[in-house]
Amino acid sequence: MTTIAFTKGHGTGNDFVIVADPDGLLDMSDDQVAALCDRHRGIGGDGLLRVVRSAALPEGADAAAAGAEWFMDYRNADGSKAEMCGNGTRVFARYLADAGLADIDGGIGVGTRAGVKAITRADNGFEVDLGVWRAEAGETLVRARGLGVARPGQPIDVGNPHVVVALAGETELDGLDLTVQPILEPRPPAGANVEFVVPAEPLVQGGVGMIRMRVFERGVGETLSCGTGVAASALAVRLWAGPAAPDRWIVDVPGGRLGVRVVTQDDGEHVLLSGPATLVFSGEVALAD
Repeated sequence: MTTIAFTKGHGTGNDFVIVADPDGLLDMSDDQVAALCDRHRGIGGDGLLRVVRSAALPEGADAAAAGAEWFMDYRNADGSKAEMCGNGTRVFARYLADAGLADIDGGIGVGTRAGVKAITRADNGFEVDLGVWRAEAGETLVRARGLGVARPGQPIDVGNPHVVVALAGETELDGLDLTVQPILEPRPPAGANVEFVVPAEPLVQGGVGMIRMRVFERGVGETLSCGTGVAASALAVRLWAGPAAPDRWIVDVPGGRLGVRVVTQDDGEHVLLSGPATLVFSGEVALAD
């Protein structure tokens, strides 16, 4: 039986098992990852972050060529691979800094399956540039337990797929039962995270948009926070609000508060996510056979 070192971390309650594997020698199966993330029989987490050098992975070749030494091999709680994790990138950066693996004070590029993400320190923790976002054409109907009828959802791509649904108010948001996976029609080929949002009243306060959100993450279930889901939610509400909508947003999730900024660069509009990243404890654990 193999014993490995781990660290537990979270970003606004979105929690991860972090495993350092700099040389890419550890090949964990989906079942082994799921066992580590099991909240009753394992360490517990919404996902796993493997800290590996980009050059040690075939998936990291482009990141290594772009100068990103480290690659975030992100796995969902069920063991499946995912393109990106916004909260995960910030926790990943915090781990690199605290473990002495990288100096991030001047910013750092981290490889992911959705490309290299630039991460810097911010007043509220760390900020990650999620890259160019895209509103997908068409509409997705979303059925969820607690909603009487299906609601239209806006597909948003921020490096991974999301569908954002606007609700009528706080009562409707609080009444959702997200122990059951929402049904998407049509279902995206790779699935999608589903966000349910309620705008504040008033929506814009001091030039900043304010919303509240809950999320069902594919391969995980409801989580206290989802970084890319926070970004997608702010982008969807900004899209619905029209051209006068602000470029700065505050999003409240069950696990805390995150910031979103939209900035225009040469290749289009980038969305940036900021918030805290916390390392909780470290230890050793035996991998399941």
